[in-house]
Amino acid sequence: MSTASLSLVFPKPSAFSQNQSWFQARPRNKTISTIIRAQSGPLKEDVIIVGAGIAGLATAVSLHRLGVRSLVLEQAESLRTGGTSLTLFKNGWRVLDAIGVGNDLRTQFTEIQGMVVKSEDGRELRTFKFKDEDESQEVRAVERRILLETLANQLPPDAVRFSSKLTNIGRSENGETVLGLVDGTQLYGKIVIGCDGIRSPIAKWMGFPDPKYVGHCAFRGLGFYPDGQPFEPKVNYVYGRGVRAGYVPVSPTKVYWFICFNSPSPGPKVTDPSILKKQAKELVRHWPLDLQNIIDITPDDTINRTPLVDRWLWPAVSPPASSGTVVLVGDAWHPMTPNLGQGACCALEDAVVLSRKLANAIKSQPASIEVALNSYGTERWPRIFPLTIRANLVGSVLQWENPVVCSVRNNIIIPKLVSLGPLLEHTNFDCEPL
Repeated sequence: MSTASLSLVFPKPSAFSQNQSWFQARPRNKTISTIIRAQSGPLKEDVIIVGAGIAGLATAVSLHRLGVRSLVLEQAESLRTGGTSLTLFKNGWRVLDAIGVGNDLRTQFTEIQGMVVKSEDGRELRTFKFKDEDESQEVRAVERRILLETLANQLPPDAVRFSSKLTNIGRSENGETVLGLVDGTQLYGKIVIGCDGIRSPIAKWMGFPDPKYVGHCAFRGLGFYPDGQPFEPKVNYVYGRGVRAGYVPVSPTKVYWFICFNSPSPGPKVTDPSILKKQAKELVRHWPLDLQNIIDITPDDTINRTPLVDRWLWPAVSPPASSGTVVLVGDAWHPMTPNLGQGACCALEDAVVLSRKLANAIKSQPASIEVALNSYGTERWPRIFPLTIRANLVGSVLQWENPVVCSVRNNIIIPKLVSLGPLLEHTNFDCEPL
């Protein structure tokens, strides 16, 4: 969405009246899209969440558990359930347990016991067991599709409005945020939560710069073994020069894989699966055959190629996480590279922290809403900013190209100096049930 499409501007909002009627319970018809089209004036909602990805659905479920209704706007015609999988560490699982879906998901995905690091010639450099480093650690690769469907199933049937692409944003005179949709609908929201991903129009409207390309791209896919996949429950990493790859069992029949490679620019967008497979295999053509075999049996609808980006939230420079009663969650606020496996985990953390603060504020008085949103940003920033930088630096180290430096990495740093324990400390996160 271009900047020009977000040009709608309204007069400066006035202060909320403390006796204003907030969040009154009212039934919402299941055919909400029909009601919206028939409405002569703009639709008013107390809490609007933009984006039905992991961040948006987790926030909606968390608020729902705390007795706060929300309407989720999703630009696609249905849940975006394509793509591959994501790795969740114990902090992510603690959040999923807190919102009541952890056990449903555990039964469907393999618990990963450890990791193996190899060189591109197949030589084993190091092995780790997660429980040896941290007995409470829990690691599983989770299919994005199943995670989204599981979260969505916790919501009332009318909680998500599909085909609702945002075209403009503004504020009304009484302080409500006005969202214009592509079908001409106008929605007035007392609270708007932006969960609309790394290219978030809401973040742009709030003054955030576009995420920055970090110098490498990634192929990803989900290999399918109808008769059962043959791998042990370990993350397998392979490090080369300017190229690294990995694969990990997701379930008894599926294996997630990725290939990360250096590129001076993101390059043209490619969607043809046959071309993507060919390009991916070419990068690892001289590597162990396991990875190439997984690529060969990857269904076309699960393979993609994306540039890796992040946004560093510099203190006193970057905008805050909230502006008035508009707030950002997950990738919309803090896109980070996947090198620590914390993008989804941090989005889940955001969701429960924000929901608790917001629910408490709603139950007290409307004047405290902005205070609660500010408090969310203040609490989350010291967690998010260092993780974003660390993920970036880890990726830079693993993408080294110099043969001498790579030799030192493979023969000294990884076998003798790396300790997994400190690298997992960021997965510590306390989360009580909602």
